[in-house]
Amino acid sequence: MSRPSLRAQSIEPFLAMEVMERAIELERGGASVIHLEIGEPEFPAPAAAIEAARQALASEPSRYTDSRGTRELREAIARDHARRSGVTVDPDRVLVAAGTSPALLLAFTYLLDPGDEVVLGTPHYACYPNLIRAAGGVPVFVETCAEDGYPLRAADVRRALTPHTRAIVVSSPANPTGAIQARADLEALHALGVPLVSDEIYDGLVYDGARVTSALELGDDVFVLDGFSKRYAMTGFRLGYVIAPRLAQRGLQSLSQNLFISVASFAQRAASAALEHGAATTAAMREAYGTRRGVLIDGLSRLGFVVPVAPRGAFYVFADARRFGADSRRLASRVLEQAHVAVTPGIDFGTAGEGFLRFSCTAPEAQIHEALERIARVLG
Repeated sequence: MSRPSLRAQSIEPFLAMEVMERAIELERGGASVIHLEIGEPEFPAPAAAIEAARQALASEPSRYTDSRGTRELREAIARDHARRSGVTVDPDRVLVAAGTSPALLLAFTYLLDPGDEVVLGTPHYACYPNLIRAAGGVPVFVETCAEDGYPLRAADVRRALTPHTRAIVVSSPANPTGAIQARADLEALHALGVPLVSDEIYDGLVYDGARVTSALELGDDVFVLDGFSKRYAMTGFRLGYVIAPRLAQRGLQSLSQNLFISVASFAQRAASAALEHGAATTAAMREAYGTRRGVLIDGLSRLGFVVPVAPRGAFYVFADARRFGADSRRLASRVLEQAHVAVTPGIDFGTAGEGFLRFSCTAPEAQIHEALERIARVLG
């Protein structure tokens, strides 16, 4: 058998998924595992979305759609962004993909030649560097400061720019830190003259009166990524999208035609319904996660973890666990195998995250209390 390509060898395992898959093995063996490792809302998808998918499967032929997504869905996405950001979006700038990760892959494939660089803050979402490498690019990391709320500062990014830089990744609210980028920081990053690739999948899941500034508010020369998994609890529907500059549309469309053809038609029907009727689902999750965030922070602090800054968005708590061991992968494995609590090792989010563990706030509050008790028994 031939060896895998160097590009394939450069793709590292997604540790959150590795932990989840090991937890599933334990569950098959009879263990009761509490899942705090993945960004999976435990809420149901909006009832209107489920009904729309059911009706589409029952009464409509399941066929290919426009590779960019149905016109109905792209218009609904444009209206939603106009409502949230105050920016009018042309539906022709929207391209629907089978999740935000495929949309990111399309954007990076469009932007990057082999060896081109992408600057991103770290700790970072685990898949960013691997998606960049899969597109032939090179990730360049700029460390952010916990005590300052993990902002990505333009001055730090400027020092990392080279003639090979083709994009800057911004994530707000961010995974794993929950950081929200201030408008002034986004404006300064935009002024550097390098395309911004802005992941806004957690917009709407914010706390303490925070507001997310969309990169769309800065100009038309940005790539904005978003989707339905987090805000509408629709992870299994696999739907995301990119809002891109007009000049990029034809290239992205050609890539989508060849790589993905189109997204499932019934899932697109469900997404349109979620945008129209899903606000109550988002509001309920936001309220619940705000409460669970406090439970986790208080409980982890009592156990000896250090939470440098309370997350202002998303639904994770990123906790310093170095009191219990510097190797986050080993520590997460110990917690899973002995306490039957699945958590994500901080090294998944780059070397800047080593020694930390990420805890998801998406489990029911009773399970979070039980998880904290189990961890206490194992870590003493």
